[in-house]
Amino acid sequence: MKTLYLECNMGAAGDMLMAALLELHNSPKDFLNRLNGIGIPNVAITSEFAKKCGITGTQINVKIKIHHHHSDCRNIEHIIEHLKISAPVKKNALEVYKIIAEAESKVHGVPVNQIHFHEVGEMDAIADIIGVCMLMEELAPELILASPINVGSGQVRCAHGILPVPAPATAQILQNIPMYGDETKGELCTPTGAALLKYFVKEFCNMPVLTVAQLGYGFGKRDFEKANCLRAYMGSIAGKSEEVVELACNLDDMTPEAVAFAQQLLFREGALDVYTASIGMKKGRPGLIFTCMCNAEIKDKMLSLIFKHTTTLGIREYSIHRYTLQKEQKEVQTKFGPIKIKTSQGFGVTKSKPEYEDIVKIAMEKNMSIQEVLDEFNHADERT
Repeated sequence: MKTLYLECNMGAAGDMLMAALLELHNSPKDFLNRLNGIGIPNVAITSEFAKKCGITGTQINVKIKIHHHHSDCRNIEHIIEHLKISAPVKKNALEVYKIIAEAESKVHGVPVNQIHFHEVGEMDAIADIIGVCMLMEELAPELILASPINVGSGQVRCAHGILPVPAPATAQILQNIPMYGDETKGELCTPTGAALLKYFVKEFCNMPVLTVAQLGYGFGKRDFEKANCLRAYMGSIAGKSEEVVELACNLDDMTPEAVAFAQQLLFREGALDVYTASIGMKKGRPGLIFTCMCNAEIKDKMLSLIFKHTTTLGIREYSIHRYTLQKEQKEVQTKFGPIKIKTSQGFGVTKSKPEYEDIVKIAMEKNMSIQEVLDEFNHADERT
């Protein structure tokens, strides 16, 4: 699976993200020429070679010919709607601004339609957002992941005065996203950078097992002891690993119906897997091990449900490491009608099979056996 991983150890700003993605593009000069030709008013966008702490990368420069202050939502929407860009890029850019507007509305206590964007309403912020949205469309990663975000520390001067880092709008945007501050004094993550990450990134996590094909370094304007860059990796994901919890108990006095009900309930409440295994228990009684696998954050809920819906008086807990393939599903047209195909990839392996329920439905409708449907499907697949 084509995967983009964004390393935000020095935060994220719109220009840093655009610069890092630009380094992954096959033709950066051609891209910048097209970006400058889409009609962003009074803006010229260039890139330049940069070097910080001994490593090289790209820095984006946005030159504003005429400054516009205090842009409102309607003005931003008007500008974006009239740019010569694809419909998906327009939609993505407007959604990013919606995230910023809602955060500003919450922070300042005014309706969204009365928000004035100040810094993020400037044309350079529009250029950064449009540039990133265009690059995401052209690079076309299937999965976008990012590290937890370093927001910096100290204070920052904004249009409203001196504010704590992260700035209130940034902090609002980053709710439910893992972030942290270190000893670096200054604003490392801007509202624009935060909104772009929140919109595009599917999961914030440590880097997965990734076969890297390209690397991009996007530099910020300021200099720190650490290299002020956002690093982008483009490659193929080799699967996923995660820490999970197994909760297990022994049962010898429950009916099969009650066990099945407990299993279904745990699945419904978020368990990753629930299964049983036959065992021999004391006094020669046949019994079973009842096991629930779940993420650590819902462990307490699973414990409560197991105690409530089984007869056990004690539960064992195991912390385990789980490796999984990346899964995706798509629908294909066959002579029987649409069939969903499940594909799993990772660790050098690709597996694919049709959805069981779809095969059963066709078998019932066509008065065929499941194997006959599978054979016909596989033969058709071989012919294509």
